[in-house]
Amino acid sequence: MADTLTFNLDAVLQRLLEECYNLLAALPLFLLALLVAAVFWLLGSWLARRQLLDRLARRNPFLRELTRTTIRWIISLVGLLVALEIMDATALVGAVLGTAGVMGVALGFAFKSTMENYLAGILMSLRQPFSPKDHVVIDGNEGIVVALTSRATILMTLDGNHLRLPNALVFSSVMLNYTRNPSRRFAFDVGVGVNEDLIRAQQIGVDVLRTLDGVLSTPPPRAHITALGDSNVQIRYQAWVDQRSHDFASVKSEGIRLVKLALEAAGMDMPEPIYRVQLSERSSAVSPGTAAPATLVQDSAPAAVDTRVQADLEAQIAADQRTRGSEDLLDPFAPKE
Repeated sequence: MADTLTFNLDAVLQRLLEECYNLLAALPLFLLALLVAAVFWLLGSWLARRQLLDRLARRNPFLRELTRTTIRWIISLVGLLVALEIMDATALVGAVLGTAGVMGVALGFAFKSTMENYLAGILMSLRQPFSPKDHVVIDGNEGIVVALTSRATILMTLDGNHLRLPNALVFSSVMLNYTRNPSRRFAFDVGVGVNEDLIRAQQIGVDVLRTLDGVLSTPPPRAHITALGDSNVQIRYQAWVDQRSHDFASVKSEGIRLVKLALEAAGMDMPEPIYRVQLSERSSAVSPGTAAPATLVQDSAPAAVDTRVQADLEAQIAADQRTRGSEDLLDPFAPKE
């Protein structure tokens, strides 16, 4: 029983010596493998710095950096596999590839949203759906485009607020771009009496819109009868604005004002809603013998309204772009969808 429990220290030492001899014998191959891996790493770094890559992606800094990193790591991975093959560690190569696959799947689930935003940023940087300072509406969010990063699209709302939208949301959402086509049409409805000459009412409004600064002559302003109400007829006036030189909202506002004044000056009946008012006797708020203050009405010529393009957000957008730390992936000359 004592003989079976005897610990053979000589066998352990012999095994350790054999492993040491094997390591010493494999040391030249190990050094050669390290040299091969270093050579491939240097080769990948050298190729990543070539001007050819800059020419291929010269307008897209994000794509340029992504291409450099991809080439560097692919060549380095090839060098690592060659080094393992030199050391006859084929089993280790399979284990490394298997582990990389499992880790890739796990990381894919863990960083699903991040990867979606990243891939959407890549695709939008290749063919950009908008340009810098475009006026867009994305998934109900309206604003001016400030920048496109690898993870988010930055907008400046019309109220001057900073709006950050994930690229995955931008890529998959319906987008309305007001700036892509410089000509934009506005429309408004005016109610006139049912007994009025509707053709004359249409012509009066169209003639006024033709003379309005900022309204395009082609396509010309138009007017259509849209509805017949209980006490009036609805006429819709339409005109086109060149947004490169004039502010859309200002031109529309001025068009409504001038058409209203022209119809009133022509004696057109513009019915108002009819309400039933009940009066009850109450004590007068004005003491006897005291006259109520009269409202003074003075005729004055209407002031001219400036309908040119407004630059209310230009300073804020420029300041945001100057202080931005990351590179902007937007390029005015890049291909557009």
